[in-house]
Amino acid sequence: MSTSRCLSLLAVVTLIVLSAGCTSLAIGDVTYHDKGLSVHVSNSGDPVDAGIQVRVYEIKDLNQRELTFTGIPVSVKKGENEFTVPVMLEPGTYKLYVYLTVNGERRTAGIKDIVI
Repeated sequence: MSTSRCLSLLAVVTLIVLSAGCTSLAIGDVTYHDKGLSVHVSNSGDPVDAGIQVRVYEIKDLNQRELTFTGIPVSVKKGENEFTVPVMLEPGTYKLYVYLTVNGERRTAGIKDIVI
């Protein structure tokens, strides 16, 4: 095996090892209550300061219309976390695009359907 091929292989393995911890954050269930959206986040890594962003679309008559885009800063502890994103919604069907960002970079996202 040539030296350049060995170095390339070593570089790929190094990148895989370094990126292995990047998926430690996950978005779980999202529910609605009178104060807003309750977003569950699990963290198998170290505590981290992050941001939760939610884009809300109303689904009506087989059409999707964006209603709002909002977000809050959060401190995600290790384990299970629950955060409330303030938003007022009327009874109906909605599609939520939920993003979790760290230092301005999107770390994970989820698409959730809810009926109120």
